[in-house]
Amino acid sequence: MKVDIVIVGAGIIGLSTAYQLSKMHPDKDIAVVDKEAEVAKHQTGHNSGVIHSGIYYKPGSYKARFARNGSKSMVEFCEKHQIEYNQCGKVIVATSESQLANMNKLYERGIENGLDVERLSRDEVKEIEPFVNTVGGIHVKNTGIVDFKKVTEKYAELFIENGGMLRLHNEVKDIQMETEKITVVTNETTYEADYLINCAGLYSDKLARMARIETDVQIIPFRGEYFELDERIEHYVKTLIYPVPNPDLPFLGVHFTNMIGGGVDVGPNAVLGFKKEAYQKIGFNLKETTQIITFPGLYRMGIKNMKEAIGEYYRSFSKKAFVKEAQKLIPSLTAADIKPMEAGVRAQAMKPDGTMLDDFYFEENASSLHVLNAPSPAATCSIEIGKEIAKRFNQKMPAVT
Repeated sequence: MKVDIVIVGAGIIGLSTAYQLSKMHPDKDIAVVDKEAEVAKHQTGHNSGVIHSGIYYKPGSYKARFARNGSKSMVEFCEKHQIEYNQCGKVIVATSESQLANMNKLYERGIENGLDVERLSRDEVKEIEPFVNTVGGIHVKNTGIVDFKKVTEKYAELFIENGGMLRLHNEVKDIQMETEKITVVTNETTYEADYLINCAGLYSDKLARMARIETDVQIIPFRGEYFELDERIEHYVKTLIYPVPNPDLPFLGVHFTNMIGGGVDVGPNAVLGFKKEAYQKIGFNLKETTQIITFPGLYRMGIKNMKEAIGEYYRSFSKKAFVKEAQKLIPSLTAADIKPMEAGVRAQAMKPDGTMLDDFYFEENASSLHVLNAPSPAATCSIEIGKEIAKRFNQKMPAVT
């Protein structure tokens, strides 16, 4: 099949990009291919549904810029297409005096990023979240919740209305990069294209190497384990409750999230996965497991974060330990109050020196672009990321027309 653009990955980034390109280039034949039977099967479909504000992110970074603009464009998109959302806000709480310095730095970052944030006393936090343990906090009013799978399905619907082709059950087996064309071979069809966009998430490093991108980045899967509050105590959480994060770690810590469809999530507990789709506690794939455990960056990262890694694994196998961590925010929580939920898997880009890439990261050449790191708040920022990729495509138009 001859097309102009092939996009690999029918998650929220791939389909946002497809939608943006189909609007800008109605004359182009665009195909989105994915090995699954439905869209948003992996990271998007296991997302906590938070429309992030951007308070955590370094001013000037892609994350900060995309999140600030993305939360606004996401709300506008939901309103336009009648997708349910709730801009409920969240509180970031210090649970001890020792956390106040980092909390104040976070507040200043929120101001620098142009957000609607307010510093709160202990009593003011309690007015919003009466069950929380706190000595002070930050009210982040820009934060909201939505079902990102429904957002992705709407992107797909609009893309198809614009003439795009969504080809599911199409697993990429090979990519051949030639001077005049790109050949993407799947189990169902062979596509000949002028341009390739790789939004394959957990498999983005594999596809980049297929496409002759000489990258030292490897995707390391981290399983995010969640629990759900029992219905009888959902009133413990009115909005979203987050701890003051450890600035040296890429994860935000255990937090409480109201879901747009009802219920309250508690988590995540983040542990290394031993295969790409590491949704189970114990699961291996010989080739993928070997690639993960022999990657030198994994050990260099582990040495620097050994204490935290051991704690995450202990909580993975001990509900009592997980509850103890969650009780730092809500002391009245008990083990009987929570039940396990399906885990998610985060595609974390890592360098051989052990550096975990914190910002969005792209690698590209004249005829392809590869999204090699799209961490949270990627779903929030999906419209802005789609626009950015489309802009980069437009800059190369002379080379692909």
